[in-house]
Amino acid sequence: MADAATITHPRVLTIAVPVVISNITTPILGAVDTGVVGQTGTAVPIGAVGIGAVIIAAVYWFFGFLRMGTTGLAAQAIGRADAEELAALLTRVLLIGGAGGMVIFLLQIPITRVAFRLSPASEEVEQLAHTYLTIRFLSAPAAVAMFGLTGWLIARERTAAVLIIQLWINGLNIMLDLIFVLGLDRGVDGVATATVIAEWTGLMLGLWLVRRGFADGHWRVWARVFDRARLWRMAQLNGDILIRSLLLQTALLSFVFFGAGLGDVTLAANQVLVQFLMFASYALDGFAFAAEALVGQAVGARARGTLRRAVSINAQWTLVAMLVLCALTWVFGGHVIAVMTPAPDIRAEAAVYLPWLIAAPILCGPSFLLDGIFIGATRGRDLRNMMALSFAAYGAALGLLTGPFGNHGLWAAFMVFFVARAVTLMARYPVLVSDLGR
Repeated sequence: MADAATITHPRVLTIAVPVVISNITTPILGAVDTGVVGQTGTAVPIGAVGIGAVIIAAVYWFFGFLRMGTTGLAAQAIGRADAEELAALLTRVLLIGGAGGMVIFLLQIPITRVAFRLSPASEEVEQLAHTYLTIRFLSAPAAVAMFGLTGWLIARERTAAVLIIQLWINGLNIMLDLIFVLGLDRGVDGVATATVIAEWTGLMLGLWLVRRGFADGHWRVWARVFDRARLWRMAQLNGDILIRSLLLQTALLSFVFFGAGLGDVTLAANQVLVQFLMFASYALDGFAFAAEALVGQAVGARARGTLRRAVSINAQWTLVAMLVLCALTWVFGGHVIAVMTPAPDIRAEAAVYLPWLIAAPILCGPSFLLDGIFIGATRGRDLRNMMALSFAAYGAALGLLTGPFGNHGLWAAFMVFFVARAVTLMARYPVLVSDLGR
């Protein structure tokens, strides 16, 4: 595992490609959910599912640190050949995830009230959205535990298993959507019930796929599972990643907020263009995840040569992906915009700012890869501190550029944010390498 010669291009692609495919399946489910409730012919069910899904995603996103922290810690246990800790970590993250999900379930009433205050809707939409959320919260323990399970599988380089779980969850969800909503006319509660069933069965499938992790007794050595030092290290790492993720989410939301102040057409055009950035992230995340697993193993083995090899190969493939994405956006960007919106004014506005999205993969890609490197190395403090510096640079760019340059200034500031993330993390990379010793 820790030999540099074993870090090959096929190995990296074996990790990365299933992640890319898995990511692409996610928006398909959202489209189906919206489509089936849209068959009712009224706007209220569509709005209820839309706002309910956003609230659930925001609540679950809070626990995203569990996926990233688990990958780094598990990969390092693999690098150290510490089978006992690897098994105990699986139990630990499943228990933490399940407990976190139970907290969400128990706090669903205040969560829902706060969410509706922040994002008010009509009384009819809120009533249906409340029904949707009441059902969806039933699977909170499964959904949050899946973060930890996914991180553990990525560390084991078993991204094909992650893809299988995602295809099962989304495929079953779509099939049940069609049965419950179109066949049984259950509407919004049918969509929610379909998701709950899919998420719980997805967790069961995931547990079956990691059954070898329970093959010996290490997973139930409770003194190790609840070891105070390991729990404290995990809490520190996850806390740093959480702060980093909150700053990232704040930057993304502020981009939308400032765009809204530039007019409805500009806001709509930006929303269309952001989809290009999301698609790019799906592709680039594959190599970031591969870096998490391979860098984590190298750090666990304290193998500097293996670390450099893992970083080099993932960087090469990230560069290839960036160039391909730039070319695709350049050639097909205008056609994609035309498909996404029939409104001539929005199409024209989006075309003005499309060059930013052509350049975006080159400007954003390095930050995704470096995130993966530092997550694998469990350098939570660096991730937190460099994100804070990047957020400050983004804020300064917003203040300097949006006034005189409008939406071009907003996009420029957004790109400054990603470039700053890459530059600041790259400045810390030599320290990461030197800490491994010779």
